[in-house]
Amino acid sequence: MKNRVLDTLQLIGGNFILACSVVFLIIPNSVLSGGVAGVAIALAPFLTISVETIMTGIIVITFIMGYLFLGKAFAVKTIASSIMYPIFINGLSLIPHTVRVDPILASIFGGLVAGVGLGLVFRTGASTGGMDIPPLILASKTNVKVSVWIMVVDFFTILLGLSAYGLNDVLIGLLSVYSTTKAINIITTLGGQQAKQVFIISDYVDDILDMILENLDRGATIIDAHGGFTRKQKQIIMTVITTVEYPQLERHVKEVDKDAFLIVSDVTEVHGQGFYKI
Repeated sequence: MKNRVLDTLQLIGGNFILACSVVFLIIPNSVLSGGVAGVAIALAPFLTISVETIMTGIIVITFIMGYLFLGKAFAVKTIASSIMYPIFINGLSLIPHTVRVDPILASIFGGLVAGVGLGLVFRTGASTGGMDIPPLILASKTNVKVSVWIMVVDFFTILLGLSAYGLNDVLIGLLSVYSTTKAINIITTLGGQQAKQVFIISDYVDDILDMILENLDRGATIIDAHGGFTRKQKQIIMTVITTVEYPQLERHVKEVDKDAFLIVSDVTEVHGQGFYKI
Protein backbone atom coordinates (compact mmCIF):
# COMPACT_ATOMS: atom_id res chain seq x y z
CA MET A 1 0.00 0.00 0.00
CA LYS A 2 2.84 2.38 0.86
CA ASN A 3 4.50 1.73 -2.51
CA ARG A 4 1.22 2.26 -4.35
CA VAL A 5 0.63 5.59 -2.63
CA LEU A 6 4.20 6.69 -3.37
CA ASP A 7 3.93 5.64 -7.02
CA THR A 8 0.61 7.47 -7.36
CA LEU A 9 2.05 10.68 -5.90
CA GLN A 10 5.11 10.44 -8.15
CA LEU A 11 2.91 9.80 -11.20
CA ILE A 12 0.69 12.80 -10.47
CA GLY A 13 3.61 15.03 -9.49
CA GLY A 14 5.67 14.01 -12.51
CA ASN A 15 2.91 14.79 -14.99
CA PHE A 16 2.17 18.11 -13.24
CA ILE A 17 5.84 19.17 -13.31
CA LEU A 18 6.14 18.17 -16.96
CA ALA A 19 3.03 20.19 -17.78
CA CYS A 20 4.43 23.23 -15.91
CA SER A 21 7.61 23.05 -17.96
CA VAL A 22 5.65 22.93 -21.21
CA VAL A 23 3.09 25.63 -20.36
CA PHE A 24 5.33 28.16 -18.62
CA LEU A 25 8.69 27.72 -20.42
CA ILE A 26 8.57 25.70 -23.62
CA ILE A 27 5.37 26.93 -25.31
CA PRO A 28 5.61 30.68 -24.42
CA ASN A 29 9.15 30.81 -25.76
CA SER A 30 8.45 28.54 -28.78
CA VAL A 31 11.24 26.16 -27.80
CA LEU A 32 11.66 23.22 -30.12
CA SER A 33 12.05 20.17 -27.92
CA GLY A 34 11.50 16.45 -27.91
CA GLY A 35 8.20 14.84 -27.01
CA VAL A 36 4.65 15.91 -27.66
CA ALA A 37 5.34 19.60 -27.01
CA GLY A 38 8.15 19.65 -29.56
CA VAL A 39 5.99 18.07 -32.28
CA ALA A 40 3.11 20.44 -31.50
CA ILE A 41 5.32 23.55 -31.64
CA ALA A 42 6.90 22.36 -34.90
CA LEU A 43 3.48 21.74 -36.50
CA ALA A 44 1.76 24.86 -35.13
CA PRO A 45 2.91 27.20 -37.97
CA PHE A 46 1.30 24.89 -40.54
CA LEU A 47 -2.01 24.38 -38.71
CA THR A 48 -4.75 26.76 -37.59
CA ILE A 49 -5.28 25.27 -34.12
CA SER A 50 -3.57 25.91 -30.79
CA VAL A 51 -0.46 24.09 -29.58
CA GLU A 52 -2.43 22.66 -26.64
CA THR A 53 -5.04 21.17 -28.98
CA ILE A 54 -2.36 19.63 -31.20
CA MET A 55 -0.73 18.08 -28.10
CA THR A 56 -4.03 16.57 -26.96
CA GLY A 57 -4.57 15.07 -30.41
CA ILE A 58 -1.07 13.56 -30.52
CA ILE A 59 -1.51 12.03 -27.06
CA VAL A 60 -4.80 10.38 -28.08
CA ILE A 61 -3.38 9.06 -31.37
CA THR A 62 -0.21 7.66 -29.80
CA PHE A 63 -2.20 6.06 -26.99
CA ILE A 64 -4.32 4.21 -29.56
CA MET A 65 -1.12 3.14 -31.32
CA GLY A 66 0.26 1.83 -28.02
CA TYR A 67 -2.91 -0.14 -27.38
CA LEU A 68 -2.87 -1.68 -30.86
CA PHE A 69 0.84 -2.51 -31.03
CA LEU A 70 1.85 -3.02 -27.38
CA GLY A 71 -1.30 -4.53 -25.90
CA LYS A 72 -3.85 -3.95 -23.18
CA ALA A 73 -1.36 -4.25 -20.28
CA PHE A 74 0.65 -1.34 -21.64
CA ALA A 75 -2.51 0.72 -22.13
CA VAL A 76 -3.55 0.23 -18.50
CA LYS A 77 -0.15 1.44 -17.24
CA THR A 78 -0.15 4.46 -19.54
CA ILE A 79 -3.78 5.58 -19.42
CA ALA A 80 -3.32 7.54 -16.18
CA SER A 81 -0.62 9.74 -17.71
CA SER A 82 -2.48 10.00 -21.00
CA ILE A 83 -5.45 11.45 -19.10
CA MET A 84 -3.66 13.57 -16.50
CA TYR A 85 -1.09 15.21 -18.77
CA PRO A 86 -3.52 16.89 -21.21
CA ILE A 87 -5.76 17.91 -18.29
CA PHE A 88 -2.82 19.61 -16.59
CA ILE A 89 -1.74 21.20 -19.88
CA ASN A 90 -5.15 22.67 -20.61
CA GLY A 91 -5.79 23.62 -16.98
CA LEU A 92 -2.48 25.45 -16.53
CA SER A 93 -2.98 27.19 -19.88
CA LEU A 94 -5.98 29.00 -18.36
CA ILE A 95 -3.70 30.71 -15.82
CA PRO A 96 -2.65 34.16 -17.09
CA HIS A 97 1.12 34.25 -17.46
CA THR A 98 3.68 36.22 -19.45
CA VAL A 99 6.90 34.26 -18.90
CA ARG A 100 9.44 35.50 -21.44
CA VAL A 101 13.09 34.64 -20.98
CA ASP A 102 16.10 34.19 -23.24
CA PRO A 103 15.37 31.27 -25.61
CA ILE A 104 18.56 29.47 -24.59
CA LEU A 105 17.68 29.74 -20.90
CA ALA A 106 14.11 28.63 -21.63
CA SER A 107 15.43 25.64 -23.55
CA ILE A 108 17.88 24.55 -20.85
CA PHE A 109 15.65 25.08 -17.83
CA GLY A 110 12.53 23.91 -19.64
CA GLY A 111 14.40 20.71 -20.48
CA LEU A 112 15.62 20.28 -16.91
CA VAL A 113 12.15 20.75 -15.40
CA ALA A 114 10.63 18.42 -17.99
CA GLY A 115 13.31 15.83 -17.20
CA VAL A 116 12.43 15.97 -13.51
CA GLY A 117 8.78 15.31 -14.33
CA LEU A 118 9.59 12.49 -16.74
CA GLY A 119 12.05 10.95 -14.29
CA LEU A 120 9.40 10.82 -11.56
CA VAL A 121 6.99 9.07 -13.93
CA PHE A 122 9.64 6.60 -15.09
CA ARG A 123 10.45 5.75 -11.45
CA THR A 124 6.93 4.32 -11.12
CA GLY A 125 7.47 2.02 -14.11
CA ALA A 126 4.89 3.93 -16.14
CA SER A 127 5.08 5.88 -19.38
CA THR A 128 3.99 9.46 -19.98
CA GLY A 129 2.35 8.37 -23.20
CA GLY A 130 2.67 10.63 -26.21
CA MET A 131 6.01 10.49 -28.00
CA ASP A 132 7.34 7.84 -25.59
CA ILE A 133 5.15 5.32 -27.40
CA PRO A 134 6.64 5.29 -30.94
CA PRO A 135 10.14 4.39 -29.59
CA LEU A 136 8.58 1.58 -27.52
CA ILE A 137 6.80 0.23 -30.60
CA LEU A 138 9.96 0.45 -32.72
CA ALA A 139 12.01 -1.26 -30.00
CA SER A 140 9.50 -4.11 -29.80
CA LYS A 141 9.80 -4.69 -33.56
CA THR A 142 13.60 -4.39 -33.81
CA ASN A 143 16.74 -5.28 -31.87
CA VAL A 144 17.51 -1.60 -31.19
CA LYS A 145 17.24 -0.29 -27.61
CA VAL A 146 14.40 2.02 -26.58
CA SER A 147 16.89 4.73 -25.53
CA VAL A 148 18.33 4.81 -29.07
CA TRP A 149 14.89 5.16 -30.63
CA ILE A 150 14.01 7.96 -28.18
CA MET A 151 17.07 9.92 -29.31
CA VAL A 152 16.22 9.30 -32.96
CA VAL A 153 12.57 10.37 -32.51
CA ASP A 154 13.54 13.50 -30.54
CA PHE A 155 16.13 14.43 -33.17
CA PHE A 156 13.62 14.20 -36.02
CA THR A 157 11.02 15.97 -33.88
CA ILE A 158 13.29 18.99 -33.63
CA LEU A 159 14.12 18.81 -37.36
CA LEU A 160 10.39 19.21 -38.05
CA GLY A 161 10.77 22.84 -37.04
CA LEU A 162 13.75 23.54 -39.32
CA SER A 163 11.75 25.01 -42.22
CA ALA A 164 9.47 27.11 -40.01
CA TYR A 165 11.93 28.25 -37.32
CA GLY A 166 15.43 27.96 -38.80
CA LEU A 167 18.71 26.36 -37.80
CA ASN A 168 19.26 28.63 -34.79
CA ASP A 169 16.06 27.42 -33.09
CA VAL A 170 16.86 23.81 -33.94
CA LEU A 171 20.24 24.08 -32.22
CA ILE A 172 18.59 25.70 -29.20
CA GLY A 173 16.07 22.85 -29.17
CA LEU A 174 18.88 20.29 -28.99
CA LEU A 175 19.92 21.93 -25.69
CA SER A 176 16.46 21.15 -24.34
CA VAL A 177 16.71 17.49 -25.35
CA TYR A 178 20.15 17.19 -23.74
CA SER A 179 18.97 18.89 -20.52
CA THR A 180 15.94 16.62 -20.34
CA THR A 181 18.08 13.50 -20.75
CA LYS A 182 20.49 14.56 -17.99
CA ALA A 183 17.65 15.37 -15.58
CA ILE A 184 15.95 12.03 -16.25
CA ASN A 185 19.18 10.17 -15.47
CA ILE A 186 19.58 12.06 -12.18
CA ILE A 187 15.98 11.61 -11.03
CA THR A 188 15.71 7.92 -11.94
CA THR A 189 18.78 7.14 -9.83
CA LEU A 190 17.94 9.57 -7.02
CA GLY A 191 18.37 8.06 -3.57
CA GLY A 192 21.13 5.65 -4.47
CA GLN A 193 24.65 6.18 -3.18
CA GLN A 194 27.32 6.86 -5.77
CA ALA A 195 30.37 4.69 -5.38
CA LYS A 196 33.35 3.19 -7.17
CA GLN A 197 33.82 -0.37 -8.34
CA VAL A 198 37.43 -1.47 -8.13
CA PHE A 199 39.12 -4.52 -9.67
CA ILE A 200 42.52 -5.28 -8.15
CA ILE A 201 45.05 -7.60 -9.81
CA SER A 202 47.98 -8.50 -7.58
CA ASP A 203 50.16 -11.37 -6.41
CA TYR A 204 49.28 -10.44 -2.81
CA VAL A 205 45.57 -11.20 -2.90
CA ASP A 206 45.28 -12.39 0.70
CA ASP A 207 47.03 -9.34 2.18
CA ILE A 208 44.95 -6.90 0.15
CA LEU A 209 41.76 -8.78 0.95
CA ASP A 210 42.50 -8.64 4.69
CA MET A 211 43.14 -4.90 4.40
CA ILE A 212 39.78 -4.31 2.67
CA LEU A 213 37.88 -6.37 5.23
CA GLU A 214 39.60 -4.98 8.33
CA ASN A 215 40.67 -1.41 7.52
CA LEU A 216 37.81 -0.38 5.26
CA ASP A 217 35.16 -2.74 6.64
CA ARG A 218 34.01 -3.53 3.11
CA GLY A 219 33.19 -6.78 1.41
CA ALA A 220 34.97 -8.16 -1.63
CA THR A 221 34.60 -10.89 -4.24
CA ILE A 222 37.37 -13.12 -5.55
CA ILE A 223 37.23 -13.81 -9.28
CA ASP A 224 39.26 -16.66 -10.77
CA ALA A 225 40.98 -15.69 -14.04
CA HIS A 226 44.13 -16.30 -16.05
CA GLY A 227 46.50 -13.90 -17.79
CA GLY A 228 45.92 -13.35 -21.50
CA PHE A 229 49.66 -13.18 -22.23
CA THR A 230 51.23 -15.40 -19.54
CA ARG A 231 48.27 -17.82 -19.35
CA LYS A 232 48.97 -18.06 -15.62
CA GLN A 233 46.11 -18.51 -13.16
CA LYS A 234 45.21 -15.30 -11.34
CA GLN A 235 42.77 -14.15 -8.71
CA ILE A 236 41.13 -10.76 -9.07
CA ILE A 237 39.61 -8.84 -6.17
CA MET A 238 36.40 -6.93 -6.91
CA THR A 239 35.08 -4.50 -4.32
CA VAL A 240 32.63 -1.59 -4.21
CA ILE A 241 33.45 1.37 -1.96
CA THR A 242 32.25 4.93 -1.48
CA THR A 243 33.98 7.66 -3.44
CA VAL A 244 35.58 9.14 -0.32
CA GLU A 245 37.03 5.75 0.64
CA TYR A 246 38.88 5.26 -2.65
CA PRO A 247 42.03 7.29 -1.80
CA GLN A 248 42.45 5.21 1.36
CA LEU A 249 42.01 1.98 -0.59
CA GLU A 250 44.53 3.02 -3.23
CA ARG A 251 47.10 4.02 -0.62
CA HIS A 252 46.79 0.74 1.28
CA VAL A 253 46.95 -1.36 -1.89
CA LYS A 254 50.13 0.39 -3.01
CA GLU A 255 51.65 -0.17 0.43
CA VAL A 256 51.02 -3.91 0.07
CA ASP A 257 51.96 -4.15 -3.62
CA LYS A 258 53.34 -1.14 -5.49
CA ASP A 259 52.90 -3.02 -8.77
CA ALA A 260 49.22 -3.83 -8.20
CA PHE A 261 46.94 -3.18 -11.16
CA LEU A 262 43.74 -1.28 -10.31
CA ILE A 263 40.75 -0.84 -12.61
CA VAL A 264 38.35 1.79 -11.26
CA SER A 265 34.91 2.73 -12.58
CA ASP A 266 32.11 4.95 -11.30
CA VAL A 267 28.96 3.23 -10.06
CA THR A 268 25.80 5.30 -10.35
CA GLU A 269 23.82 3.52 -7.67
CA VAL A 270 24.48 0.93 -4.96
CA HIS A 271 22.03 -0.77 -2.60
CA GLY A 272 22.66 -3.38 0.06
CA GLN A 273 24.56 -3.87 3.28
CA GLY A 274 26.92 -0.99 3.97
CA PHE A 275 25.17 1.34 1.52
CA TYR A 276 22.02 3.33 2.15
CA LYS A 277 18.92 4.14 0.14
CA ILE A 278 17.15 7.44 0.81
